Amino acid sequence: MPTIATHAIVPLTAGLALGAKIVPPRLLLASMAASMAPDLDVVAFRMGISYANEFGHRGASHSLAFAALLGALACLFAHRLRSTGLTTFLFVFAAAASHGLLDMATRGGLGIALFWPLSDQRYFYAFRPIVVSPLSLQRALDSSRLWASELLWVWLPCATMGATLFLVHRALAKRYS
Repeated sequence: MPTIATHAIVPLTAGLALGAKIVPPRLLLASMAASMAPDLDVVAFRMGISYANEFGHRGASHSLAFAALLGALACLFAHRLRSTGLTTFLFVFAAAASHGLLDMATRGGLGIALFWPLSDQRYFYAFRPIVVSPLSLQRALDSSRLWASELLWVWLPCATMGATLFLVHRALAKRYS
């Protein structure tokens, strides 16, 4: 898995690029939390649930179904998030789904149960350039290879995409205002 900070950069980038009118700050924070939530499954280790179990690490919580569940739950709070139900669902769903999609690009683990509960098969991309983050915070902080990998394969593309989206959004807003 990429580090928890790297998971949060995806919705942060999209939210900042789209602007506060589309993604209000409260929705942005909720989506960042949703992008990190799938890794709460590491608690399963403490409960004796094996990594390979469908409820183990990178199992059900990394699926599109889990992302949809988080999106639906967020809809209950759409008003408090200062957004519409549809925008809330879509943005939180996309943020949570991005977690598993990023993890599929890592070089370690058993893969992602992307289509759980329809299938417990785990998937990776054919091209997996991201160094997997250790579960130990100290080891993650000490790994220059990990941070270089995430910088190159996630942060830099997010910054490029975010800047592009921001400029396009700003140009369209000027044109149609």
